[in-house]
Amino acid sequence: MVSTDTHCPYCALQCGMGLRPAASGGVPGAPAVEVVERPAFPVNRGALCGKGRSAAAVLAGAARLSAPLARDPRTGTLRELSWERALDLVAAGLAGAAERHGRAAVGVFGGGGLTNEKAYLLGKFARVVLRTPHIDYNGRFCMSSAATANRAAFGVDRGLPFPLEDIATADCVILAGGNPAETMPPALRYFTRMRENGGRLVVVDPRRTRTAEHADLHLSPAPGTDLALAAGLLHLVIADGLLDREFIADRTTGFAEARAAAMAHWPERVEELTGVPVPRLREAAHLFARARSAMVLTARGSEQHSKGTDTVRAWINLCLATGKAGRPGSGYGCLTGQGNGQGGREHGQKADQLPGYRSLTDPQARAHVAGVWGVDPEELPGPGVSGYELLDRAGTADGVRALLVMGSNPVVSAPHAAHVTDRLRSLDFLVVSDVVLSETAELADVVLPSAQWAEETGTMTNLEGRVILRRAAVAPPEGVRSDLYVLKELAGRLGTDKGFPDDAEEVFEELRRASAGGAADYAGISYARIRAEDGVFWPCPDATHPGTPRLFLDRFATPDGRARFAAVGHRPPAEETDARFPLYLTTGRVGSQYQSGAQTRRVPALNAAAPGPFVELHPRLAERLGVGEGQLLTVTSRRGRATAPARITDGVRPDTVFMPFHWAGRGRANTLTNPALDPDSRMPEFKVCAVRVERAAEEEAS
Repeated sequence: MVSTDTHCPYCALQCGMGLRPAASGGVPGAPAVEVVERPAFPVNRGALCGKGRSAAAVLAGAARLSAPLARDPRTGTLRELSWERALDLVAAGLAGAAERHGRAAVGVFGGGGLTNEKAYLLGKFARVVLRTPHIDYNGRFCMSSAATANRAAFGVDRGLPFPLEDIATADCVILAGGNPAETMPPALRYFTRMRENGGRLVVVDPRRTRTAEHADLHLSPAPGTDLALAAGLLHLVIADGLLDREFIADRTTGFAEARAAAMAHWPERVEELTGVPVPRLREAAHLFARARSAMVLTARGSEQHSKGTDTVRAWINLCLATGKAGRPGSGYGCLTGQGNGQGGREHGQKADQLPGYRSLTDPQARAHVAGVWGVDPEELPGPGVSGYELLDRAGTADGVRALLVMGSNPVVSAPHAAHVTDRLRSLDFLVVSDVVLSETAELADVVLPSAQWAEETGTMTNLEGRVILRRAAVAPPEGVRSDLYVLKELAGRLGTDKGFPDDAEEVFEELRRASAGGAADYAGISYARIRAEDGVFWPCPDATHPGTPRLFLDRFATPDGRARFAAVGHRPPAEETDARFPLYLTTGRVGSQYQSGAQTRRVPALNAAAPGPFVELHPRLAERLGVGEGQLLTVTSRRGRATAPARITDGVRPDTVFMPFHWAGRGRANTLTNPALDPDSRMPEFKVCAVRVERAAEEEAS
């Protein structure tokens, strides 16, 4: 049978796969298609993780919303209604809030899984139709610190400035705060090939993860001390005479200030701060600096901190000081998490950005995009607040009073989640567009059932900057519409009849024009070209341009072509341990669930592999608490408490407990997490907070 070439609906690898009609397609409630391998796609060469292989299950009718829902004012329950009536209610709710409280009282919260076309049109909808400054997205919780650091150091932000295949050619890779063996398993083959070629893998993580088990050297710093560790490695590079002085002189600026900051991080001090012994620090510094080619790759473990931007800048400093940037097989890169975390922030659903990764405060950028949109640049609102700040102020006098949420589940994914839930409840009007009835959708006044990955065509941009095409393979269920349709219909009801097509390729053609000349220039990319070339790397300014798999080989994207060092130094987490809260909590993912779990928790095979939350703790801590494997624990922070069974392992530090964040309810890890924000990226501090752990009380265990 003929299959349709498309891509996985989950992480930022965007693995290639095929979808073909399923033998069970005629069975009620069963998916109409099944996943098959697509060996020709270069990122994964046919390899798929368990989530990818079971992806068709989320298309099954039993897991889906199949009609719009609205809250019955008499009973408070959600009831089905027609699309016409639902869209009328949404338009009235958004318009009413704007009339009562001003345009800035209406907000939009998007998602890193939306296609480029949806992200682009959502940003345009906020700024042209709603004319509100308040739009941001859950990608703010993903790699905003890396993005901010990239722009400051290199002049442009692309998760990886080189293809994944370059990892296999490196002589040394430092992987800081990432666990691709579970979060993106098909990527692990690149690290395996690197080691088979004689390269060395250094993993920085407070846990001995499945990825750390593959490492030649595992550094286990205390949560919140990655910045000290990175600065300490630079200190050793300087002290041991391992600098690439020619590269520093020819291609960088700011080294003197960065050197002075690093010298305050002598090895013994870094050992005291991080818990990593000096000999292991020195081994890591020498492995990296002496390698012919080397990379630092960060993920959320290093980035989701109130100093996440500075931490990434410290890792970039290490690359620059050793000449490991702007050269083949070398550089700094970020392992983006969400499926379209890269493209989602390039085209306008981030509070301070316009399409093409343009700044909303740049007059020339405003003029260009306004010209494409056919509006006066003066009519475009300025930047709004960041994602957490938008949610934190919801329903208050200086916050939004009506909110459109598209493709996100902040009730589970936001920090200080109980507070965020209260704020969403306090809104005058909440509308959610999603595939399933997520925990956030359960709070909404109106819920709109959205088509998903295999039911519609659209582009995504993976972590390499490769723009790829998801192709529709099956019709959505009756009663389901695309998000583009929703935006078109709402725009019309709110007085804008043109400029909001619901054909994805037509939207992409406008996106190309809007991005032209910007940092993320898609002008030379077309659907036909993506099909022919299995994806095209941006920037690609015209149809004759080959695309740009490798950035920075000749110059960096700064005005003078030089990369910027940063003078950064250790500072403690926003919340330190004390007698009342003596342990660190860190959070993360497990291999069989994804993000807030809204879709994966509805797939039986994935639930069987990862059925619920847990608290990972060291045997010494378990002994002190008098608990055994599987016994219920209560973890308490200054923001709330969560209860989940114990998982005892010596793969976590004795001063640290770990919880995955995929679940709602009493095991919701983000009930505990700290919303302290990075001053530059506005990233919340998901990865470290102070907690105490106790055996669950009898009533909690029942």
